[in-house]
Amino acid sequence: MIRRRRFAADPAMETARAGLLLLLLSVASADRVQTRRSEAPVRLFTEEELRQYDGSEEHRPIYMAVKGVVFDVTKGKEFYGKNAPYNALTGKDSSRAVAKMSLNPEDLTSDTTGLTEEQLQSLQNIFEGTYKAKYPIVGYTASRILKADGSPNPDFKPEEQPQFQIKDEF
Repeated sequence: MIRRRRFAADPAMETARAGLLLLLLSVASADRVQTRRSEAPVRLFTEEELRQYDGSEEHRPIYMAVKGVVFDVTKGKEFYGKNAPYNALTGKDSSRAVAKMSLNPEDLTSDTTGLTEEQLQSLQNIFEGTYKAKYPIVGYTASRILKADGSPNPDFKPEEQPQFQIKDEF
């Protein structure tokens, strides 16, 4: 007969183990939720459609576009929601405003012509380091894929787009 030696359970150690287990489970759960969300199919947004996600309606998610990529910034509601400091950037492609770190109405556009190299580099850094790193991609603006006349944009390369999977989209 094998005798197992039983040790008295240390209540502090048991509490620490339970806390660690809960922490690990919550992190794993959060990772699954984020992964599920960021793997959702992306879609194409017209300017009119994107305007509907400007944070003015409580039940809708909050979207904004940078460089033609539409991000769900709802989890940053305190920054992008109704009456929040950066709400002006939502519901549209605000690439110029992001590049210039401006909230001026004339800068709330996707047009980046005339920006300095420093501003374009700032736009790229914020695009990569903030938006792509923090927020799920939910789509692309039509202007990223199509020219003003509705014809295909020859510079658009699906294989170079973040989270764009040709087999799922076309």
